[in-house]
Amino acid sequence: MKRTLLLCALVLSLGVSLRAGEYSGVSTPETGSSIVVPVVPAAPAFGGNAAAAAFGSSSLAPRSFGAQGTFRAEARIKAMRESLMAGDGAFDNGMAARDASNNSLGDKLRDAWNRIRGKKGPTPSGRDGDSANVGEPGERVYVTVKASSREQRTRAAELGVDIAEIYADRISGIAHVSSVERLNKAGLKVLKTESLDRIAAETFPADDSIYHDYAELTTELRALAAGNPKVSVFSIGKSLRGRDIWCVRINSTEKGQDASKKPGVVFMGNHHAREHLSVEVPLLLAKNLANSADAETQKLLEARDVYIIPMVNPDGAEYDVYNDEIAGQPNPKKSGYRMWRKNMAKNADGSYGVDLNRNYGYGWNTGGSSDDGRDETYHGPAAFSEPETRAIRDFVVARPNLKVLLSYHTFSELILYPWGGKSEPITDPRDRSTYETMAKTMAGWNGYTPEQSSELYIASGDTTDWAWGEKKIFSFTFELTPKSMWNGGFYPGAGVVNSTFQANLKPALYLIGLADNPYKVLDNGNGSSK
Repeated sequence: MKRTLLLCALVLSLGVSLRAGEYSGVSTPETGSSIVVPVVPAAPAFGGNAAAAAFGSSSLAPRSFGAQGTFRAEARIKAMRESLMAGDGAFDNGMAARDASNNSLGDKLRDAWNRIRGKKGPTPSGRDGDSANVGEPGERVYVTVKASSREQRTRAAELGVDIAEIYADRISGIAHVSSVERLNKAGLKVLKTESLDRIAAETFPADDSIYHDYAELTTELRALAAGNPKVSVFSIGKSLRGRDIWCVRINSTEKGQDASKKPGVVFMGNHHAREHLSVEVPLLLAKNLANSADAETQKLLEARDVYIIPMVNPDGAEYDVYNDEIAGQPNPKKSGYRMWRKNMAKNADGSYGVDLNRNYGYGWNTGGSSDDGRDETYHGPAAFSEPETRAIRDFVVARPNLKVLLSYHTFSELILYPWGGKSEPITDPRDRSTYETMAKTMAGWNGYTPEQSSELYIASGDTTDWAWGEKKIFSFTFELTPKSMWNGGFYPGAGVVNSTFQANLKPALYLIGLADNPYKVLDNGNGSSK
């Protein structure tokens, strides 16, 4: 198993989805050590169509697998796995012999392996002039840690692991290199560490051009407001580096920040920088609602005050994507992702970034977050220490008509509700039943797994705990597509954007419909009129 993650990263970079057992969300263990290579659908992992471009018309191109292609891929991967177990040199030296019948394919496989292994690749500078020392992948690693209980997973999160995958006896996720020693000292054995250079994509923005950076998002929102009288756009505040945090409002009678007596609902995305899909889903929702010709949707919107904040963390989102420049111009052939999670705050210890979804005031720093500024789960020096979370807080506090909140994240295909910061369920039976009914109803439409957030591990200081605990706003977190790192993780490619939005449109309309009285789900079965 020593080189399994390297093999997985290699296969992902080639557009092949590699899984050691299918599992639901992030909670089902492996079914064994055998490697399953499915026929890959339209959206290969880590970089959309990059693999198809790299492989040309070979039988391994993900868009033309078929039964014969799958057989060839399995044979090729078996050969690569044998070489990987023997060592890097065996892989390098063996590729030519294995690919004697297809030298060009062998060259491309070797090239991909070298890129993942770090022999090639840019030394990036930030898109907005950030220093490369802020948080390069080399300072953080992908770790696998022995942890079989919620308590052990929570302790790992407190020691800085951003948990990406959960198995029966272990977890995997991203952590600062300093976390490794701390984890071992705490009795959480680190089973494996791998450089993020071996996981990160090198294809943005060319293959993922459907995704919006900050400037593109700003342009889209302004155009949406300019062309529709019921749409207005305003800033709820500024990020640490002075970027506006934009909000789209859909209301047929009130504009901008004018008060409204209509029941309100707010959708938001991109608390975490690398979760770019969580920008696209609320952006598409805004477009859909603004331009919908459906009579029932139009009637619903006449009676609602809808807010959509697609990019809570614009500084981090910009930093996550890099371009190596040539003569001052972005070079799409030397671009990629930094796997950055936090905002861009400079911490007292000289490290960078606060986890915005551990910085809210309700239950802040009571479990599942880190005191170390280097860590992925660093909660900040105080509750609401960050301008981004203060902007969300002030926005919500100023609007007592808000009754429902949805925060989009990636990944795992989950519907989560409070509490996240404590293991106990919501105590009031009526409240708890309302949450459970809403979550199960929405799961019936998008196919996600509904559960209390802390079923996975404790994570205090998050958005939904604060919104419910302080304001009694019915609040949910959607962990969007894909299910796992093997299916694309934080960078699932362009092909999933529209399908993910479509899967989550009905849940969004459902929440808008319930904004007048979420408790009606207990009277009407699930509260849906459809």
